[in-house]
Amino acid sequence: MQDAVSFIKNKIGDFLPEIGIILGSGLGSLADEYCGVSVPYSEIPGFKASTVAGHKGQLVFAEICGKKVVMMQGRFHFYEGHSMETVVYPVKVMKLLGVKTLIITNAAGGVNPEFKPSDLMIITDHINFMGTNPLIGKNDENLGVRFPDMSEVYSRNLVNLANDCAKKLGIDVKHGVYMALTGPSYETPAEVRMARTLGADAVGMSTVPEAITAHYCSMNVMGISCICNKAAGVSIVGLSHAEVIEAAEMAKQKFVSLVLEVLKTIK
Repeated sequence: MQDAVSFIKNKIGDFLPEIGIILGSGLGSLADEYCGVSVPYSEIPGFKASTVAGHKGQLVFAEICGKKVVMMQGRFHFYEGHSMETVVYPVKVMKLLGVKTLIITNAAGGVNPEFKPSDLMIITDHINFMGTNPLIGKNDENLGVRFPDMSEVYSRNLVNLANDCAKKLGIDVKHGVYMALTGPSYETPAEVRMARTLGADAVGMSTVPEAITAHYCSMNVMGISCICNKAAGVSIVGLSHAEVIEAAEMAKQKFVSLVLEVLKTIK
Protein backbone atom coordinates (compact mmCIF):
# COMPACT_ATOMS: atom_id res chain seq x y z
CA MET A 1 0.00 0.00 0.00
CA GLN A 2 2.80 2.43 0.79
CA ASP A 3 4.29 1.75 -2.66
CA ALA A 4 0.89 2.49 -4.22
CA VAL A 5 0.50 5.70 -2.23
CA SER A 6 4.01 6.87 -3.15
CA PHE A 7 3.44 6.06 -6.83
CA ILE A 8 0.13 7.95 -6.90
CA LYS A 9 1.54 10.97 -5.05
CA ASN A 10 4.30 11.20 -7.65
CA LYS A 11 1.56 11.45 -10.29
CA ILE A 12 -0.72 13.96 -8.52
CA GLY A 13 1.81 16.15 -6.75
CA ASP A 14 0.33 18.21 -3.90
CA PHE A 15 -3.28 17.30 -4.81
CA LEU A 16 -4.78 15.77 -1.65
CA PRO A 17 -8.17 14.10 -2.28
CA GLU A 18 -10.75 14.48 0.46
CA ILE A 19 -13.65 12.63 -1.18
CA GLY A 20 -13.58 9.30 -2.99
CA ILE A 21 -16.19 8.04 -5.44
CA ILE A 22 -16.48 4.45 -6.69
CA LEU A 23 -18.30 4.52 -10.03
CA GLY A 24 -20.23 1.35 -10.86
CA SER A 25 -21.27 -0.29 -14.14
CA GLY A 26 -22.29 2.28 -16.75
CA LEU A 27 -21.76 5.18 -14.35
CA GLY A 28 -18.18 6.08 -15.27
CA SER A 29 -19.28 9.12 -17.27
CA LEU A 30 -18.86 11.41 -14.26
CA ALA A 31 -15.10 10.95 -14.47
CA ASP A 32 -15.20 11.58 -18.23
CA GLU A 33 -16.74 15.00 -17.70
CA TYR A 34 -13.91 16.42 -15.60
CA CYS A 35 -10.33 17.01 -16.64
CA GLY A 36 -7.72 15.84 -14.20
CA VAL A 37 -4.98 13.31 -13.71
CA SER A 38 -5.83 9.75 -14.77
CA VAL A 39 -3.82 6.82 -13.45
CA PRO A 40 -4.53 3.37 -14.96
CA TYR A 41 -4.95 0.61 -12.41
CA SER A 42 -2.44 -1.50 -14.34
CA GLU A 43 0.33 0.97 -13.39
CA ILE A 44 -0.41 1.18 -9.65
CA PRO A 45 1.40 -1.26 -7.33
CA GLY A 46 -1.10 -3.78 -5.93
CA PHE A 47 -3.96 -2.81 -8.27
CA LYS A 48 -5.30 -5.21 -10.88
CA ALA A 49 -6.61 -4.51 -14.37
CA SER A 50 -10.40 -4.24 -14.62
CA THR A 51 -12.06 -6.94 -16.72
CA VAL A 52 -15.73 -5.87 -16.70
CA ALA A 53 -17.48 -4.15 -19.62
CA GLY A 54 -18.36 -0.57 -18.69
CA HIS A 55 -15.38 -0.23 -16.34
CA LYS A 56 -12.41 1.79 -17.71
CA GLY A 57 -10.11 0.79 -14.88
CA GLN A 58 -8.40 3.97 -13.73
CA LEU A 59 -8.23 6.47 -10.89
CA VAL A 60 -9.23 9.99 -11.91
CA PHE A 61 -8.21 12.93 -9.73
CA ALA A 62 -10.09 16.20 -10.23
CA GLU A 63 -11.40 19.24 -8.41
CA ILE A 64 -15.20 19.21 -8.64
CA CYS A 65 -17.51 21.79 -7.08
CA GLY A 66 -14.59 23.06 -5.03
CA LYS A 67 -13.83 19.60 -3.61
CA LYS A 68 -10.73 17.53 -4.31
CA VAL A 69 -11.99 14.17 -5.50
CA VAL A 70 -10.55 10.81 -6.52
CA MET A 71 -12.83 8.62 -8.63
CA MET A 72 -12.53 4.91 -9.26
CA GLN A 73 -13.67 4.50 -12.85
CA GLY A 74 -14.49 0.84 -12.42
CA ARG A 75 -13.97 -1.47 -9.46
CA PHE A 76 -12.72 -4.98 -8.64
CA HIS A 77 -15.30 -7.70 -8.06
CA PHE A 78 -15.06 -10.88 -6.03
CA TYR A 79 -16.62 -12.77 -8.96
CA GLU A 80 -13.68 -11.88 -11.20
CA GLY A 81 -11.62 -14.25 -9.08
CA HIS A 82 -9.99 -11.50 -7.04
CA SER A 83 -9.40 -12.02 -3.35
CA MET A 84 -11.33 -9.82 -0.95
CA GLU A 85 -8.00 -8.18 -0.13
CA THR A 86 -7.72 -7.07 -3.78
CA VAL A 87 -11.36 -5.94 -3.92
CA VAL A 88 -10.96 -3.51 -1.00
CA TYR A 89 -7.30 -2.59 -1.55
CA PRO A 90 -8.19 0.70 -3.35
CA VAL A 91 -10.34 1.80 -0.40
CA LYS A 92 -7.38 1.38 1.96
CA VAL A 93 -5.16 3.28 -0.46
CA MET A 94 -7.73 6.10 -0.56
CA LYS A 95 -7.68 6.21 3.23
CA LEU A 96 -3.90 6.60 3.21
CA LEU A 97 -4.20 9.35 0.58
CA GLY A 98 -6.40 11.30 3.02
CA VAL A 99 -9.93 10.51 1.81
CA LYS A 100 -12.47 11.06 4.58
CA THR A 101 -15.75 10.50 2.73
CA LEU A 102 -16.48 7.69 0.27
CA ILE A 103 -19.45 7.69 -2.12
CA ILE A 104 -20.06 4.17 -3.44
CA THR A 105 -22.29 3.62 -6.45
CA ASN A 106 -23.48 0.46 -8.15
CA ALA A 107 -25.88 -1.01 -10.65
CA ALA A 108 -28.41 -3.21 -8.84
CA GLY A 109 -31.44 -5.39 -9.39
CA GLY A 110 -34.68 -4.19 -7.88
CA VAL A 111 -36.15 -6.60 -5.32
CA ASN A 112 -38.69 -4.11 -4.05
CA PRO A 113 -41.58 -4.42 -6.54
CA GLU A 114 -42.17 -0.67 -6.35
CA PHE A 115 -38.74 0.04 -7.86
CA LYS A 116 -38.37 0.47 -11.61
CA PRO A 117 -35.32 0.58 -13.93
CA SER A 118 -33.38 3.88 -13.76
CA ASP A 119 -34.55 4.63 -10.19
CA LEU A 120 -31.84 5.80 -7.78
CA MET A 121 -31.81 4.20 -4.33
CA ILE A 122 -29.99 5.70 -1.37
CA ILE A 123 -28.58 2.77 0.59
CA THR A 124 -29.59 2.89 4.25
CA ASP A 125 -28.11 -0.47 5.26
CA HIS A 126 -26.81 -3.69 3.73
CA ILE A 127 -26.85 -7.46 4.08
CA ASN A 128 -23.56 -9.24 3.44
CA PHE A 129 -24.54 -12.50 1.74
CA MET A 130 -21.18 -13.06 0.05
CA GLY A 131 -20.08 -15.77 2.44
CA THR A 132 -16.95 -13.93 3.53
CA ASN A 133 -15.78 -10.62 5.00
CA PRO A 134 -13.07 -8.24 3.75
CA LEU A 135 -11.67 -7.82 7.27
CA ILE A 136 -10.78 -11.50 7.71
CA GLY A 137 -7.05 -11.92 8.35
CA LYS A 138 -4.44 -10.05 10.34
CA ASN A 139 -5.72 -6.67 11.49
CA ASP A 140 -3.88 -3.47 10.65
CA GLU A 141 -4.28 -1.23 13.69
CA ASN A 142 -3.18 1.75 11.58
CA LEU A 143 -6.41 1.44 9.61
CA GLY A 144 -9.01 0.29 12.14
CA VAL A 145 -9.92 -1.83 15.15
CA ARG A 146 -10.18 -5.63 15.12
CA PHE A 147 -13.95 -5.71 15.78
CA PRO A 148 -15.51 -2.61 14.18
CA ASP A 149 -19.09 -1.65 15.03
CA MET A 150 -21.43 -1.79 12.02
CA SER A 151 -24.49 -0.04 13.52
CA GLU A 152 -24.25 2.83 11.05
CA VAL A 153 -22.18 1.88 8.02
CA TYR A 154 -24.00 4.39 5.82
CA SER A 155 -23.83 7.78 7.51
CA ARG A 156 -27.29 9.05 8.48
CA ASN A 157 -26.03 12.57 7.97
CA LEU A 158 -25.07 11.73 4.39
CA VAL A 159 -28.39 9.96 3.78
CA ASN A 160 -30.16 13.13 4.93
CA LEU A 161 -27.84 15.23 2.79
CA ALA A 162 -28.61 13.09 -0.27
CA ASN A 163 -32.33 13.44 0.43
CA ASP A 164 -32.06 17.23 0.64
CA CYS A 165 -30.02 17.38 -2.57
CA ALA A 166 -32.47 15.13 -4.44
CA LYS A 167 -35.42 17.21 -3.24
CA LYS A 168 -33.71 20.39 -4.39
CA LEU A 169 -33.16 18.85 -7.84
CA GLY A 170 -36.65 17.37 -8.07
CA ILE A 171 -35.28 13.81 -8.22
CA ASP A 172 -37.46 11.12 -6.69
CA VAL A 173 -34.96 8.91 -4.88
CA LYS A 174 -35.81 5.61 -3.19
CA HIS A 175 -34.34 4.28 0.04
CA GLY A 176 -33.52 0.73 0.93
CA VAL A 177 -31.32 -2.16 1.97
CA TYR A 178 -28.75 -3.53 -0.46
CA MET A 179 -27.91 -7.24 -0.38
CA ALA A 180 -24.58 -8.35 -1.86
CA LEU A 181 -24.16 -11.83 -3.35
CA THR A 182 -21.05 -13.09 -5.10
CA GLY A 183 -22.30 -13.43 -8.69
CA PRO A 184 -21.42 -13.59 -11.52
CA SER A 185 -24.69 -15.41 -12.18
CA TYR A 186 -27.78 -13.36 -11.55
CA GLU A 187 -30.03 -14.43 -8.70
CA THR A 188 -32.68 -17.10 -9.16
CA PRO A 189 -36.34 -16.23 -8.45
CA ALA A 190 -36.10 -18.26 -5.23
CA GLU A 191 -33.01 -16.32 -4.14
CA VAL A 192 -34.80 -13.04 -4.86
CA ARG A 193 -37.77 -14.18 -2.73
CA MET A 194 -35.26 -15.00 0.02
CA ALA A 195 -33.68 -11.55 -0.32
CA ARG A 196 -37.08 -9.88 -0.02
CA THR A 197 -37.96 -12.01 3.02
CA LEU A 198 -34.68 -11.03 4.68
CA GLY A 199 -35.42 -7.34 4.12
CA ALA A 200 -33.49 -6.45 0.97
CA ASP A 201 -34.79 -3.88 -1.52
CA ALA A 202 -32.02 -4.38 -4.09
CA VAL A 203 -29.41 -7.01 -4.90
CA GLY A 204 -25.98 -6.75 -6.47
CA MET A 205 -22.45 -8.11 -6.58
CA SER A 206 -20.38 -5.30 -5.06
CA THR A 207 -20.40 -2.33 -2.65
CA VAL A 208 -20.67 -4.22 0.65
CA PRO A 209 -16.96 -5.15 0.89
CA GLU A 210 -15.94 -1.58 0.11
CA ALA A 211 -18.51 -0.12 2.52
CA ILE A 212 -17.40 -2.41 5.35
CA THR A 213 -13.76 -1.51 4.75
CA ALA A 214 -14.38 2.22 4.44
CA HIS A 215 -16.39 2.26 7.68
CA TYR A 216 -13.65 0.21 9.36
CA CYS A 217 -11.21 2.89 8.17
CA SER A 218 -13.38 5.60 9.83
CA MET A 219 -14.59 7.07 6.55
CA ASN A 220 -18.06 8.54 6.17
CA VAL A 221 -19.91 6.36 3.66
CA MET A 222 -22.73 7.13 1.23
CA GLY A 223 -24.16 4.43 -1.05
CA ILE A 224 -26.25 5.00 -4.18
CA SER A 225 -27.71 2.17 -6.28
CA CYS A 226 -28.92 2.65 -9.82
CA ILE A 227 -31.79 0.18 -10.18
CA CYS A 228 -31.04 -1.23 -13.61
CA ASN A 229 -33.51 -4.07 -13.81
CA LYS A 230 -36.19 -5.84 -11.84
CA ALA A 231 -34.60 -8.93 -10.29
CA ALA A 232 -35.52 -12.47 -11.37
CA GLY A 233 -39.04 -13.37 -10.31
CA VAL A 234 -39.91 -9.67 -10.13
CA SER A 235 -39.19 -9.24 -13.84
CA ILE A 236 -41.04 -11.33 -16.42
CA VAL A 237 -38.07 -11.24 -18.82
CA GLY A 238 -34.53 -12.59 -18.60
CA LEU A 239 -31.61 -10.48 -17.36
CA SER A 240 -28.49 -9.34 -19.19
CA HIS A 241 -25.47 -7.10 -18.57
CA ALA A 242 -26.43 -5.08 -21.68
CA GLU A 243 -29.73 -4.27 -19.96
CA VAL A 244 -27.80 -3.06 -16.91
CA ILE A 245 -25.65 -0.72 -19.01
CA GLU A 246 -28.71 0.58 -20.89
CA ALA A 247 -30.60 1.40 -17.69
CA ALA A 248 -27.51 3.07 -16.21
CA GLU A 249 -27.32 5.22 -19.33
CA MET A 250 -30.98 6.23 -18.83
CA ALA A 251 -30.23 7.24 -15.24
CA LYS A 252 -26.90 8.90 -16.00
CA GLN A 253 -28.06 12.51 -16.03
CA LYS A 254 -29.92 12.45 -12.73
CA PHE A 255 -27.16 10.36 -11.15
CA VAL A 256 -24.49 12.87 -12.18
CA SER A 257 -26.69 15.79 -11.09
CA LEU A 258 -27.27 14.22 -7.67
CA VAL A 259 -23.59 13.45 -7.07
CA LEU A 260 -22.55 16.97 -8.12
CA GLU A 261 -25.13 18.52 -5.80
CA VAL A 262 -23.86 16.30 -2.96
CA LEU A 263 -20.26 17.37 -3.67
CA LYS A 264 -21.32 21.02 -3.74
CA THR A 265 -23.19 20.71 -0.42
CA ILE A 266 -21.03 18.35 1.61
CA LYS A 267 -18.90 19.91 4.34
